[in-house]
Amino acid sequence: MPNPTFAATDAASRALHLVTPEALETFLAAQSPAAAAWLRSTSFEAGPGELRLIPGADGTVQAAVAGLGSAKARARGRFHLARAAAALPAGAWHLEGDLTPPEREEAALAFLLQSYRFDRYRPAKTAAEPARLKAPEGVDAARLLAMAEGEFLTRDLINTPALDMGPAELESAFLQLAERFHAKATVIRGDDLLAQNFPMIHAVGRASTRAPRLLEMTWGSTGPHLTLVGKGVCFDTGGLNIKASSGMLLMKKDMGGAATVMGLAHMIMRLGLPIRLRVLIPAVENVISGNAQRPKDILISRKGLTVEVNDTDAEGRLVLGDALAYACETPTDAVISMATLTGAARIAVGPDLAPYYCDDDAMAQALEAGAKAGFDPVWRLPFWTPYEHIIEPGIADLDNAPGWGFAGSVTAALFLRRFVEGPRYMHFDIYGHTPADLPARPKGGAGQGARAVLGALPAILGLNA
Repeated sequence: MPNPTFAATDAASRALHLVTPEALETFLAAQSPAAAAWLRSTSFEAGPGELRLIPGADGTVQAAVAGLGSAKARARGRFHLARAAAALPAGAWHLEGDLTPPEREEAALAFLLQSYRFDRYRPAKTAAEPARLKAPEGVDAARLLAMAEGEFLTRDLINTPALDMGPAELESAFLQLAERFHAKATVIRGDDLLAQNFPMIHAVGRASTRAPRLLEMTWGSTGPHLTLVGKGVCFDTGGLNIKASSGMLLMKKDMGGAATVMGLAHMIMRLGLPIRLRVLIPAVENVISGNAQRPKDILISRKGLTVEVNDTDAEGRLVLGDALAYACETPTDAVISMATLTGAARIAVGPDLAPYYCDDDAMAQALEAGAKAGFDPVWRLPFWTPYEHIIEPGIADLDNAPGWGFAGSVTAALFLRRFVEGPRYMHFDIYGHTPADLPARPKGGAGQGARAVLGALPAILGLNA
């Protein structure tokens, strides 16, 4: 995986002109007759991501022009420049064009994100030198680099097959992240989970030969306190309520919440934000053996709430329940959980939006602003309290999988909310995967919501006060 980088500030660079269809004629009129004739002869229309290389008198590439597309086309996607950036010759480039500050930010981030490659199992035969962009004037280059690095970490973790990304390997990646930023990390493994009162994490993961564990990281000594909790189900067969084979094909991504939380933690620590950060990841594999949990088992959670297991394939909310209860035992200003929790969320909003739940309007407004600034779309769904009775089975306090047939993401979120007391809370029900290649987002693992949260943290935690 190449690291996302900008070109050195003192590097000689060529111009990459960014043009909209509406401004195309004005742009052509300002070019040399030869360059204008060349662009017209190639039918350049400044469509989104459309690229033309402009030759000099000696036949070498002197500059390039990329289309931004019409306002309508730009509204139908993001990171359009990534298509052009991927096709540029190697070397340093700088942007030219009448761009607003957000457009410069998006263009620069697109340039960084498009350089991602997952080549662990099929390395390129020859290492192609990518084009590098000089950080445009006025953008926060360090922030953009932190975003891209965090996203690359998330993608790598999700894209790695479960054979090589089980609970132990996720732990190793977690410890490496902690070591890089001098954070403190601890791990509780196997039967020690029972001894230290994490019964639901243990129940979900005990059937695997790869022991379940709870990963914990703390970083920072001053400032407001933030706790991130990520679902780390490294593979999900469904347990005794086993999935169909087609339902397992993407289950290496069921630790996408953990991967996204780790990417977000990387961003926060890389930027040195003035906060106290805590990261909790229950890391398990949900498989079948003689000691697997059974449908209709009743678990006693860390919080003391009893949970009837009506579907062993609704395991994510179980491991998160224990982790969230633990999170609230230490004073914290905000708790944010991320999980690839329900198919219902995908049915509701598709793979491109990150649905989230939050009772705090100010917190939600901060997230919406952060999503816009980070080009990281989110969509608010309701913690609909009138549905609380749906997750109450009568025989126990909670039902992990009510057979209601409606609002599956909402009832899952309500289940998690029962384990949070005290701090402000936000929950993301993400997909963690791009089904087909998109600009700056190749098919495969994807972070969702992390850049939005990063942009929202100053308002959520009062860092600007």
